[in-house]
Amino acid sequence: MIKENDEYEVNILSVSSDGHGVARVDGMAVFVPFTAPADRVKIRITRVKKRYAEGEVTEILSPSPDRAAPDCPHYGLCGGCALRHIKYEKQLEIKKDIVQNAMRRIGGFKDFCLEEIIGMENPSCYRNKTVFHADENGIGFYARLSRSVIPVDDCALGAAENAAITRIAVANGAKTVFTRKSFSTGEIIVSVTADSSDAAELTKSLTAACKNVSGIFLNGKKIYGADAITDTLCGVKFKISPESFFQVNPKQTEKLYAKALEYAALDKNTTVTDIYCGIGAISLCAALYAKSVTGIEIVERAIADAKENATLNNITNAKFYAGAAEKLVPKLIEDGARPDVIILDPPRKGSDKATLGAIVKASPKRIVYVSCNSATLARDARYLADNGYTISRASAIDMFPHTNHVETVCLLTPDAR
Repeated sequence: MIKENDEYEVNILSVSSDGHGVARVDGMAVFVPFTAPADRVKIRITRVKKRYAEGEVTEILSPSPDRAAPDCPHYGLCGGCALRHIKYEKQLEIKKDIVQNAMRRIGGFKDFCLEEIIGMENPSCYRNKTVFHADENGIGFYARLSRSVIPVDDCALGAAENAAITRIAVANGAKTVFTRKSFSTGEIIVSVTADSSDAAELTKSLTAACKNVSGIFLNGKKIYGADAITDTLCGVKFKISPESFFQVNPKQTEKLYAKALEYAALDKNTTVTDIYCGIGAISLCAALYAKSVTGIEIVERAIADAKENATLNNITNAKFYAGAAEKLVPKLIEDGARPDVIILDPPRKGSDKATLGAIVKASPKRIVYVSCNSATLARDARYLADNGYTISRASAIDMFPHTNHVETVCLLTPDAR
């Protein structure tokens, strides 16, 4: 029987959805962080649960050919990346397997296969948003499995300007530093929280060090410049405030939306309902090709942003409603809404039976499900499959290189039978 502190020599067989290598000891799965498939390693058991155990590497006996030297000095300490020790091409294979395994194991789709996984040509400096935290250790990111801060004033995934911005903010007493950059205009908005800070000095220092800082907030109040930045996706402009939700990897987001629109197969006779629409990103992209689009989102500020973004782009065939999907979608369907295409991009927890049931009742020609969590996608797709729909196509997009996260787009169509 496996016990804590036991030591074993094991082969790493695969990688789990949380980015940990998987080995087996006496028939039990053992999850080992920072390992790669085909590693042979010596491990120490750190935790034993009823159905699995956790371990840590004490020695790499024979490294996998897919290992890579991490190019970040904070890797393994910071809690951000999980796969930076693995070659990027292998990361894509791992993520494809994560999605396919979830769909087969959780969803019961025995023959499920992704058409492709779309990676990045240059998987670095892709994040347009970064949040730094401060404690007695300095300012940086939370350590892995902890709320203690690892001092980091820069990140290999973030904008190059972050280092200068964080150093200045810390010198001005920052407790948190939020940066958001427009990749199309170069504008940066900075939001700082601090117990005490000189607004004039903070503004002077930041604007002198970084010419493209276009707006500064201190403790939630604007103290300089613009209250938002503007970025462009798929030919649509978006005004993005510090509190707005916006995908953090704009290059891959364009590929994600392009794939979703390809699956939606829109034309000027097509009506669309976009559930969990946020600030209307997919809705407004779809509105360029569809007859009409209806967006639904629970966050009222996001709906206000969506309406403003529609006006910004002179888009008149999109309307937006604020409300919980599980209440608003059934009501719209009961009132007679029958969209040709339903797009849904729920949070990690997935959708719910009230919303999915209303979708089935509406009998759309195509359902395009955009997911950031393959486990809940598998669950929800199974519900739709049990109620008359078939997965026709599916692709994955690597929105977050070097992490364990992956986005999936599925097209579901009515059963032929």
